[in-house]
Amino acid sequence: MELVCSVFDIAPSCFYDHLRRKQSIDVERLHLRSEVNRLFTASRSSAGSRTLTLMMREQGHIIGRYKVRQLMKEAALVCKQPGSPNYKVATVERLDIPNRLNRVFDVKAPDQAWCGDITYIWTGCKWSYLATVLDLYSRRVVGWAMSERPDASLAITALDMAYAHRGKPSGLLFHSDQGSQYASRIFRQRLWRYRMRQSMSRRGNCWDNAPMERLFRSLKTEWIPASGYPTLEQAKRDISYYLMDYYNWRRPHHHNGGLPLTLAENRLNLFSGNC
Repeated sequence: MELVCSVFDIAPSCFYDHLRRKQSIDVERLHLRSEVNRLFTASRSSAGSRTLTLMMREQGHIIGRYKVRQLMKEAALVCKQPGSPNYKVATVERLDIPNRLNRVFDVKAPDQAWCGDITYIWTGCKWSYLATVLDLYSRRVVGWAMSERPDASLAITALDMAYAHRGKPSGLLFHSDQGSQYASRIFRQRLWRYRMRQSMSRRGNCWDNAPMERLFRSLKTEWIPASGYPTLEQAKRDISYYLMDYYNWRRPHHHNGGLPLTLAENRLNLFSGNC
């Protein structure tokens, strides 16, 4: 060994000191790697280095994205994030219910503008349907419902939940796509009863309801099992946990500067004097 050290002009003591340091256990790094692994597992393998960095900082850790990347590599963690979706181009605009929102997704206060939509979830041996309502102020989920039928009653149930959960606000704008559920007479009557104005996307243009499309994309790629759910009841429990707990309270959102939705809403309310 002394001969090899002399060839590379290295003192033998330096070599043996390097061996001792290499064999020592970095307890702090193990703890950070364990926390990264825990948060990654809680996200169902969806959180990347940027999201994990925000989540670690929110817990009080002073850590950068490069170090998180290294910890993910050491733990063999690979996030599952899809590529960009392909949206259809609008061709026809419904004139009786105009696009009043007009892609102004940044609103100044809670309960000024909501958006809603319906998507499909595989449960057992058939499709079930999920309707959600999103507050555009912080992108917080304020209402949701699941059913075996994608009818107007499903959209109304999600709206009713949001209306009751948010203290029965009035005068807000409700935006959706041009689905038959939202264009139905009974749904529009419910909006009238709640003193809400209606807005609709242009036909076939998902960009007009982009925040809701982003929520469904996150739900399906981050959370829902690839094979779906065995039953509708299991789907309801798991999706309820994602929307009302993990998504609203713990998942960082880039729209809010990396803060979870509810925390961002509370801080913005406190800053603006709305609470």
